[in-house]
Amino acid sequence: MKNRIHWAVFINNDSHKEQFITNVMEGPLPAGFEILGDLDGALFSKITLNQFIDEEERHGIQIINKNSTQLLKTMSSGEQKKALLKYIFNLKPDFIVLDNPFDNLDKDAQKDLKASLEHISKSTYIIQLISRKADLLPFITHEMILEGATIKQLPGRSKQAAHKKTSTSTSFTGTIPKPFAPTDYKESILIDCKDISVTYGDKKVLDRINWTIKKGEFWQLIGPNGSGKSTLLSMITGDNHKGYGQQLYLFGQRKGTGESVWDIKKRIGYYTPAMTDKFSGLHSCLNMIISGMNDSVGLYLRATENQKALAKEWLQILDMWHLRDVLFADLSAGQQRMVMTARAMIKHPPLLILDEPTAGLDDESAQLFISLVNKIAKESKSAIIFVSHRKEPGLEPQYNYELQISPQGSHGKTI
Repeated sequence: MKNRIHWAVFINNDSHKEQFITNVMEGPLPAGFEILGDLDGALFSKITLNQFIDEEERHGIQIINKNSTQLLKTMSSGEQKKALLKYIFNLKPDFIVLDNPFDNLDKDAQKDLKASLEHISKSTYIIQLISRKADLLPFITHEMILEGATIKQLPGRSKQAAHKKTSTSTSFTGTIPKPFAPTDYKESILIDCKDISVTYGDKKVLDRINWTIKKGEFWQLIGPNGSGKSTLLSMITGDNHKGYGQQLYLFGQRKGTGESVWDIKKRIGYYTPAMTDKFSGLHSCLNMIISGMNDSVGLYLRATENQKALAKEWLQILDMWHLRDVLFADLSAGQQRMVMTARAMIKHPPLLILDEPTAGLDDESAQLFISLVNKIAKESKSAIIFVSHRKEPGLEPQYNYELQISPQGSHGKTI
């Protein structure tokens, strides 16, 4: 039997990915994909997951997780992807569009996914949208690059051609701006987890977690999908009611002893790419950063001159001052994430949490983002928790806290 052809389409910050996906799924087909005419396809993407989550929230209908008691929106990103993949495989489509399929997956899950895709590729056309060259599937036969809205063929299997270096620098000049006002929390210990355990029904998630985070420390939180990273983060941010009655100390106060969620959140800067999905984006780049001083989305109060000056300093550090009046929605993914990180850091919170911040970024944008994180770690007193399944080249955490799955719930250790 003649081997099937499979495509890799390299994408970057300038690629019109959503339009390309629409054309492949609904037509008119892009040049080079005519063989897919009249065939049924499926989309493996965060776009699809968001549609299912919306259906779940609006109508209470569970589709891809109908055999689970857990809501899709409460699953980790990796668990959501596993559920979607199983659903798509059961549909037995003629072709599958994979939108950065390995983002948010641990090494074992990536290995399993590659094996599953290699098996299904014998009977199903695969179109892989790819941002990171290391993620290229081994059975791909045709490589292309999406430049804006234009699809271009790459000669042979030229991974390097798709990700050739540009003149963009991966370093920042100057030092990060000082905080708008000094923090009111002066103690050295920010977070102290003592024998923290979490169970949902019969499911044991965390078992006797001991983790202390001090001022200025740079941590990377690692662990396989389903190990409880999201649960642990929700304990730290004060969003999880399972913290009550336990020895969970958040900024010097034991959980459940009269603190408000606001008392906790005002001391934490938090960013995950999913946050940008909730924003209309109809605010300027400058105003998005200023809004971080008021803990609002966008700017609803008139900014003071001091606030404008501080936001200008951040944009100058990011080399984005020339984009100050551009709508947030019109920025590239990499630019949006730097703006959101500056927004989270503008008050120099005692703790900065970055949850899978490089997911979906191309190699160059990810490298630039990592450079920014390292700079913040070196030039501020904020502690950092960086969460990622991917080993990011150049990331310089002082410590790694690893969650290891066990039948009693995940154990944690510093490595």
